[in-house]
This record gives sequence, structure tokens and C-alpha cells, in this order.
Amino acid sequence: MAQVPVQTIHRDPQLFYWILIPITVVMILTGVLRHYATVLMAAAPKKQELPAIREQRSLLRGINLRMNANAISAPSFQARKDYLVTAYEGGHFLKDPEKKGQAAPNPMTDPAAMEGMMGMMKGNMAMMVPQTLIMGWINAFFSGFVIIRLPFPLTIKFKSMLQAGVGTKDMDPQWMSSISWYVLCIFGLQSVFNYLLGSDNAASQMAQQMGQMGPGAGAQMFGPGVDPYKQFQGEAENLAVLAHQYTLEGVEDRLLKTVKV
Repeated sequence: MAQVPVQTIHRDPQLFYWILIPITVVMILTGVLRHYATVLMAAAPKKQELPAIREQRSLLRGINLRMNANAISAPSFQARKDYLVTAYEGGHFLKDPEKKGQAAPNPMTDPAAMEGMMGMMKGNMAMMVPQTLIMGWINAFFSGFVIIRLPFPLTIKFKSMLQAGVGTKDMDPQWMSSISWYVLCIFGLQSVFNYLLGSDNAASQMAQQMGQMGPGAGAQMFGPGVDPYKQFQGEAENLAVLAHQYTLEGVEDRLLKTVKV
């Protein structure tokens, strides 16, 4: 069986030192600066009021009871369920009981929501401005260079991703351009940032994107525009229809059946 000939491109060895290493170093330094800029621009978290904390924790208490109901006996579960369902339906845990059943306020009129949106905009600016400048720098000085050859074969589908800025049709997909190396550094330096700045850093672009696309459960549950009373009503219905079965019910008989005399 004939072997596929290996494509050879004669390149200047100095390209490795004058293009690949500078791009990598600049990306690492930019990530470190973006982390500290984000830390400096971040506003100090405001102290929540006691009724707001009580409202959040009460709903989480019902969720925890529903998720771990099988770990407690039937009388204990029934007592907790009756108490929470009655309190949820009556709005006893609401931060503003007088607003029960009213429409959710407009998030644009909520100062806390506006402050959160401003914080998100600052984070986006701290992420977009450096990347735009670096992209312009690479296009101006390093566009069109082929800097590295990957040590494993790839299919033709990877050609457009790895050879951005190089307009050749016959080049093997294993070769990578300078712009593609820059894009790879954006999403591939997370472990380096975790080592330099810790796991909870603001330098990782992928972590910021995931945080924006999928915010935490607390933000979704108690965010602006969400009616807490409807959340309590829904959780009361979930608890009311839950079929409880104690995990340790009849455990003595089950254990004796497994013992051989």
C-alpha cells in the first residue's frame, strides 16, 4: 500500500522565536492584566437585607427537602411538607408580603439590576478591548505566516480553522497560521491562568462566556423580573405531589433476608 507523501514547507526557524513565542507571551500578560483590571473595576458586594436572605433560603429549603426526601422518615417528611406548603401558599416568607400576586417589576427600574448590568458591561469591555487590540496587532505584523506543524494528521475540515489568514488550497491541514495560534491561545491558556492566578480568576475568556451563558441557580431563581410568589407556588405544588418513600423502611427485614444461617 502506497504511503501518502508528507508535505514539507521550508520555513525560517526564527519564525518560532519571533512570532509564536511573542504571541503566547502577550496573551498570557494580557490575561493577567485583564484579571487585575476586572478586580479593580468590580464593585464591592452589597450586604443583603435579612428579609431577602430569608426569602431565598426558604425556597432553597423546600428544594432541598424535595431532593432529599427519601433520607428522612415519613412522619418527619410529612411535618416538614405541611409546614412549607402552608407557608409557601400563604406568602409567609416573602420579602414584601404586601406585593403578593402583583406583576414583577421592570428590571430596568430596579437599581440592583442596573448595577448588575453595568458590572457585566465592564467585564465585557475588559474582555473585548484587549482582544481587539491584539487581533489588530497580529493582523498588522504576523498575518500570512505559517509558524508550526501539528504532530498528528487532521482532516480537511480543520483547514479553515487552523489556517486563517493563509489563502492556499493545497496546504496540509497540519500546518497552523499565526492567527489560528492566537485563537487557540484564547481558549487554551486556562490552565496557565489557573496556575498563575488561581482557579477563581477573571482572565479565562471561556469561563466568562460560560458564566454569561449559564448564570448560577441563585441568579436565575431570584433575579430581576422573577416573581418570588410564583416560585413559592410552584415549589408548593412540587412538594404536594411528591411521592415519598423512606430509604430505610423495612431495612431490618431486607438485611435478614441476605443473611444465610
